[in-house]
Amino acid sequence: QVQLVESGGGLVQAGGFLRLSCLASGSFFRFNDVGWYRQAPGKQRELVATISTDGSTNYEDSVKGRFTISKDNGKKTVYLEMNSLKSEDTAVYYCNTHGWYSGYYRTFWGQGTQVTVSS
Repeated sequence: QVQLVESGGGLVQAGGFLRLSCLASGSFFRFNDVGWYRQAPGKQRELVATISTDGSTNYEDSVKGRFTISKDNGKKTVYLEMNSLKSEDTAVYYCNTHGWYSGYYRTFWGQGTQVTVSS
């Protein structure tokens, strides 16, 4: 089983900065894409950013230019640096990875970390 543990969330003022971390168990992580999702109260979970095994990245439009996703394979950790935070960034942020695992295509989620941006 692949375990993902997020950390780094908290309360920050609008315009502030946070860096989220996603620590993964095992080696599955370094051979599959990893993404950060978020879910605000009353809303569906949405994709925020992804990083592929070759290091290429993609971002949801509202976070482009403000958020940066990166990966440290040696530390089995994916980061999400969030700058110029806005109140609408308030959500629980989840780490995700997916791929073939023990003969099945699996999706793995972390438990989430709360980000609250005060205006």
